[in-house]
Amino acid sequence: MSDNSRHITLGATPVDWRQVVEIARHKVSLSLTTQAWDRIITARKTVEEIASSATPYYGINTGLGALCEVVLEPSELQRLSYHTLMSHACGIGEPLRKEQVRAIICCAVINYSHGYSGISPFVVEGMMRLLNEEVTPIVPSKGSVGYLTHMAHIGLALIGHGEVEYLGQRMPAKQALDTIGMAPLTLGPKDGLSLVNGTPAMTGLACLTLADTAHLAAWADIIGAMSFEALGGQQDALLAEVTSLKRHGGVQHTGDNLRRLLQGSPRLAHCRGQHLQDALSLRSMPQVHGACRDQFDHAARQIDNELHSATDNPLVFTGKDGYRVVSQANPHGASVAMACDLLAIAVCEWSSISERRTYRLVTPQTNHLPPFLTAEAGVKSGMMIAQYSAASLVADNKRLAQPAVTDNFMTSGLQEDHLSLGESAALKLDQALDNAFQILAIEYLLASQAFDLIDEQAFAPGTELAWKTLRETIPFYEEEHALHLDMYAAYNLLRDESRQSPFITLAPHLNPGKR
Repeated sequence: MSDNSRHITLGATPVDWRQVVEIARHKVSLSLTTQAWDRIITARKTVEEIASSATPYYGINTGLGALCEVVLEPSELQRLSYHTLMSHACGIGEPLRKEQVRAIICCAVINYSHGYSGISPFVVEGMMRLLNEEVTPIVPSKGSVGYLTHMAHIGLALIGHGEVEYLGQRMPAKQALDTIGMAPLTLGPKDGLSLVNGTPAMTGLACLTLADTAHLAAWADIIGAMSFEALGGQQDALLAEVTSLKRHGGVQHTGDNLRRLLQGSPRLAHCRGQHLQDALSLRSMPQVHGACRDQFDHAARQIDNELHSATDNPLVFTGKDGYRVVSQANPHGASVAMACDLLAIAVCEWSSISERRTYRLVTPQTNHLPPFLTAEAGVKSGMMIAQYSAASLVADNKRLAQPAVTDNFMTSGLQEDHLSLGESAALKLDQALDNAFQILAIEYLLASQAFDLIDEQAFAPGTELAWKTLRETIPFYEEEHALHLDMYAAYNLLRDESRQSPFITLAPHLNPGKR
């Protein structure tokens, strides 16, 4: 069940993407402030007042999309909300992960808490119960061009339709609602539209990718430092007086991380001056990793701004002089989509430069290590083919780095003729991140194998910690079992968030999500 010892109350101060991750991934319970509930209720009273009006108000007493000119009778508005969910639940393919659905629900609650949707407070309460009691709708991952499909499948669960995951089992939504003592909701005016509208789906997915990107950024510096040391890099390229002349925050942080991780390395002191200049995959780590970190910072600002935004259509404005209902385009997800697309490029860069270092670790012409990191080259191939696997995944990430937001289609008659593809952008970023962790896991294995094969074995405390951390669970590779088993074990190590704590003590800038 949810972690009742940890609780987040939203609605008084601006929300942060990290709070969404805490609720979605770590199952921290959620509540709203009295002020947030007051905003939700005020907007709802306005919707109920105008629902019976003969004046058309989009989505409140009219049809949707290209049917916006069709004015409905008050008696039809419940049916409109019901049929909206049924017709919009068009998802395809494998379900989203549980944490992804939870992040979407959390962001939907945040969107409604701004008080401009006019959705029923009973719907908001229902969504919060799904979160806090861990009833997770089954939501197909594909089929969205912006925001409708994923949200519709979540809405189905609230009215007792579709399937959910509860207590580790997949079951009909009605069964799970009965178990927690929650009656299926009857939707009223605008409820169906508000459930499928806005940018919570892409924003929730993006919050999780921010957490994973920050985690990846830290490991990229740690593992890159190991490769730099194993290959006898020239530390002058990492000097503070050098990186300080590159006026980007990410470059400063990566340079600081590498210097701290490599500080006190007898091996690098021994290798000093042995060659004039290293390959770019080694000496440009501050500049490349740093540029990727800057894109993370940009994306985090964009996602936080989206969380602070009201993204329903129409928006309901209520004031002393009455109300206004405004049709507009705040649900357009261009900002989130572009942030995810740009971050996918950064993830590809982290992946690409890691694979280049991996290549140098296994290639006899580029180092002074045993060929392919085995003492028995010839009868054994060592780590040769692991680099092939990394190259394949980098090629995949190059394709995933192609932007989604620049694509476009015509939908809903002539109404929706410019799409963000924001959910597609977030989902391909999620896939790229998983590939990137696999790529870094391979470099981690190879750099550790190189450390084992270096005679003096006198390394910096930071990189030695990384080496020993891997060796606690994965022994030196002697080709007595399939190499993919070690690759998978290293990947799982990198995915374990608890493993970074000792390194962040050494280099406080390592994880940009913890600043």
